Amino acid sequence: MATALIHMPASAKPGEIIEVRALIAHPMETGYRPGPDGKPVDRNIIRRFECKYAGKPVLTADLHPATSANPYLAFHVKATESATLEFTWTGDNGFTQTERKQLTVTP
Repeated sequence: MATALIHMPASAKPGEIIEVRALIAHPMETGYRPGPDGKPVDRNIIRRFECKYAGKPVLTADLHPATSANPYLAFHVKATESATLEFTWTGDNGFTQTERKQLTVTP
């Protein structure tokens, strides 16, 4: 399992715009680089990132081989209700990782 780091406030006021930053430790091997034996190293990339807030998608990104190792994404979300943000990374070789963070909205 890869290590994921998610930075976001734990609470916000209704209507407040919050910044969410997500990073996952992953090699993002393109499949083009030769290994020690001269043969290309097997491709191993994260192909998709999705963030849902209260079960509704707020950001979906398709990633490609040119994406750097340890992909980092930053985006903004409008706090409308207390709910969970769910972050899912999907990649090659059956890789899937999901992390969750709670956001509490208080007046």
